[in-house]
Amino acid sequence: MSLVLEPRTDDKRWTAVRSSAPVFVLVSGWQLGADGTARVSLRCAGTRGGTAEVTAFAKAPDVAGAARGTFTLHVNVVPYTTQG
Repeated sequence: MSLVLEPRTDDKRWTAVRSSAPVFVLVSGWQLGADGTARVSLRCAGTRGGTAEVTAFAKAPDVAGAARGTFTLHVNVVPYTTQG
């Protein structure tokens, strides 16, 4: 699945995307465009089902400190049946 984050209207920029459960959802391919649009790929990490929260972080470029989570996507992973 692809996640596209539009440019922010405040002075903050997208800085990272993290999964709360990488055993279920892996985040890869982080790209930040010159216009402020962020793109990331999310993929199922295995054959087990479960849930994960994918959080996008943003902060102002000239402010020290950690970025804050500003967007959270709740993902339910349901495995394909192996029989039948």
